Amino acid sequence: MSATEEKLAKRLQHAFAEIAEPPAEFREEWTVAVRKADRLDQVCRFAKETLGFDYLVDISSVDHYGRDPRFELVYELYSYRQRASLRLTARIAEERAEAPSVIEVWRGADWHEREIYDMMGIRFRGHPDLRRILMWEGYPYYPLRKDFPLAGKDSEAPEVAVSRAAPLEGGPFVTPADQTDSERREPRARQ
Repeated sequence: MSATEEKLAKRLQHAFAEIAEPPAEFREEWTVAVRKADRLDQVCRFAKETLGFDYLVDISSVDHYGRDPRFELVYELYSYRQRASLRLTARIAEERAEAPSVIEVWRGADWHEREIYDMMGIRFRGHPDLRRILMWEGYPYYPLRKDFPLAGKDSEAPEVAVSRAAPLEGGPFVTPADQTDSERREPRARQ
């Protein structure tokens, strides 16, 4: 299937040569990086309507804290007819953390975009109902950003949610087991 996926990735890159990097392959998965996030909707529409990527598997975001551009959007696409996958990525600067919504291309983008907005603070221009999906309205933070403390932040809305930070007791990826308090165990506290 890799030959079909490579061919489709090259067609997409050729159609958007002015804004798309040459396709990159890693472990038989093909990725096209889009240099202009504000044109993602056009690239996605082409991927669906011309190349046949009829299923949006997922949209996720990455926080490259300390680098510019800070954020990256990752679109996982699949074509049932061709049994082919393709990944699209786009980097977004922190100052203008915004991208066009692809909800008009794939209706399934709705909750993915809301979750990315809620957890990372990236806005999706043109989304018909961009509001928080996990945190409550008015919550001032974005919990999946790397500068959000693992120990959490106190809530100032006790009638809406827990009013104290949840403890991080244990967990294989949090900290070494020999330390006693969760704040000292936070990886960023050891820098």
